Amino acid sequence: MPSYTAPTRDMQFLLHEVLDVSSAGIPGYDELEADFTGAVLDEAGKIASEVLAPLNEVGDREGCTLENGIVRTPAGFKAAYEQMCAGGWLGLDLDPAHGGQGMPYLLGTAVGEIFVSANMAFQMYLGLTHGACSAIHAHGSAEQKAVYLAKMTAGTWSGTMNLTEPHCGTDLGQIRTRAEPQDDGSYKITGTKIFISAGDQDLSENVIHLVLARAPGGGPGTRGISLFIVPKFLVNEDGSLGERNAVSVGNIEEKMGIHGNATCVMNYDGATGFLIGDLHKGMRAMFTMMNEARIGVGLQGYAQAEAAYQNALAYARERLQGRAVGGAQNPDGPADPLIVHPDVRRMLMEQKSFVEGARAFAFWGAELIDRHMRMGDEDAHGLISLMTPVIKGFLTDKGFESTVLAQQVLGGHGYIEEQGMSQFVRDARITQIYEGANGIQALDLVGRKLGLDGGRHVMAFFEMVKDFIKENNDNEALNADFLTPLKAASKDLQAAGMYFMQHGMKTPENALSGAYDFMHLFGHTCLGLMWARMAKSALAALEAGRGDAAFYEAKLATGRYYMARQLPATTLHLRRIETGAAPVMSLAEDAF
Repeated sequence: MPSYTAPTRDMQFLLHEVLDVSSAGIPGYDELEADFTGAVLDEAGKIASEVLAPLNEVGDREGCTLENGIVRTPAGFKAAYEQMCAGGWLGLDLDPAHGGQGMPYLLGTAVGEIFVSANMAFQMYLGLTHGACSAIHAHGSAEQKAVYLAKMTAGTWSGTMNLTEPHCGTDLGQIRTRAEPQDDGSYKITGTKIFISAGDQDLSENVIHLVLARAPGGGPGTRGISLFIVPKFLVNEDGSLGERNAVSVGNIEEKMGIHGNATCVMNYDGATGFLIGDLHKGMRAMFTMMNEARIGVGLQGYAQAEAAYQNALAYARERLQGRAVGGAQNPDGPADPLIVHPDVRRMLMEQKSFVEGARAFAFWGAELIDRHMRMGDEDAHGLISLMTPVIKGFLTDKGFESTVLAQQVLGGHGYIEEQGMSQFVRDARITQIYEGANGIQALDLVGRKLGLDGGRHVMAFFEMVKDFIKENNDNEALNADFLTPLKAASKDLQAAGMYFMQHGMKTPENALSGAYDFMHLFGHTCLGLMWARMAKSALAALEAGRGDAAFYEAKLATGRYYMARQLPATTLHLRRIETGAAPVMSLAEDAF
């Protein structure tokens, strides 16, 4: 059975040496002292390794079942859920006014990674509730907040998001679910939603569904969509549970992975719903939850890669196979461990350098969210809006690739279910698909986010990279290995943006044909910046003789690998972008 240990040392390095949270000037960050964050992360790591990780295989093997309209989760999930709720983990970064602990989103991100690595399917139950809380908190009325948020923050009630229908996924303008207004101000919701993660379960007392539907009087497409709160059980005036609402589970999907999470077909048969936010403005309200979910899915991508990497590394150290090309490294044994072989090292370094860079990227993104939420910083909001499709798309693509590499390290044993590596691959695969398939993320990046506010935010990113290089240009130890390749990657990114400006407006297919490559080009550049920042902090720690020198030396070696072996991919992506639409679109439809 695979094991998992929370990478708390690396997280502490990011929080206190790279991001330097105590000096960030963000309200609430003054509480994030190293001893405090260390205690929180250690406790989360203990729960992850002792409670959640052992249930990961159980959830994969047993899955969820539907019995007489009741969804049953795998053995052990309910007890684990109760332990998580008792510890207040769901409300770690939620509003204290409704029972949350009010910690920064950044700390919630770090803890969330730990739980996702240990058991992604289980953590999704909490993650969907967190997102629903955020949407109600941002767009709900005072009465709705009072009715729902405290119970959801405690985990007594859970939450979902209902968008997709059998005939439409990303194209939400095709939604057919109807909302008929009633005399008492409520609505009757009728329709079918599919692929609803955590759509029902036996963990919480009530499920609060957020449902997109069409009310009379709205325009065509997404302009006519509204958002509704549709509880599984209606809530009485005193807060107790009332009668069962007309919402039911039609089926549980049989999936490639995340078997421990109930992915449901939800049927609404005149169910009572309550408008949240403005009528016909449901997409704006739902995007609060969707954007949080997209960043969370990006986290899932690299968190699964972290868990897979840990187990691949352990296997490579233990498995004896062949002899090192330079001579026996284990002369008393029949063979040397796998880790002595260059190609195995290559696979491990690919994983390690991606995961650590991705973690830094996600933590930086979380800091931007805190800057916006706690300080009203609109520049931070614009930057994280730009980065959201990159975080979701790039980190899940590369995260899946990393789990496959981890499986490859085990050779034939990686293909055997008993070893558990297959589950990491299967669970990671969905991250590239749900919350907007990665092709849609690329189109969103190029079609909407690049031009956001007149392109101000992408220009701000270019300036950020330029300023970092300029400020550290005299640092010889940083320059050749980190700044020079970062400068080259940034130039590739700017050249791609210039290509879109010159050719995309006149022939949009030129831009859209290169959108996916642009998303990866952007992602690599972001990780290059993260590695340059981490290298700067590691070099400073070594120069000051601070802490564990071996940790900082390993950090630098890993960063050099990324800059030398992965970052040059930006040139490949640029060359593809510059070929335009012709190679993609020239083949006639009937010739495929």
